[in-house]
Amino acid sequence: MSHAKALPLLDSADGQGAAPCCPPLTERPMTAEEAETAARMFKALGDPVRLRLFSAVASHEGGEACVCDISDVGVSQPTVSHHLKKLKEAGLLTSERRGTWVYYRVERSVLAAMGKLLTLPAAT
Repeated sequence: MSHAKALPLLDSADGQGAAPCCPPLTERPMTAEEAETAARMFKALGDPVRLRLFSAVASHEGGEACVCDISDVGVSQPTVSHHLKKLKEAGLLTSERRGTWVYYRVERSVLAAMGKLLTLPAAT
């Protein structure tokens, strides 16, 4: 049984998809809850192996990758599985088992939310 907590996203007011869980950093100071939510996202990517795995999935043809295609990151297979599990628990990846292999996809709404968090306001 997993105790993973998906990161909350809000419906975008403009109908353009997911809005970030938190306002852009330049909009106003974050609340403690917003900061904890954002920190979970970035903490999951704070490990070089996890960042490489996330990048491998995100850049893989078709937007998904079999674990067999992305496990060459310089660590053992159990360690790869551990890091993929952490990325999945953070809500950054989704997975689907197909036979003996697991295929991973980037959770695009969360990726969009992270990008919006770091967006600078438009220059006027």
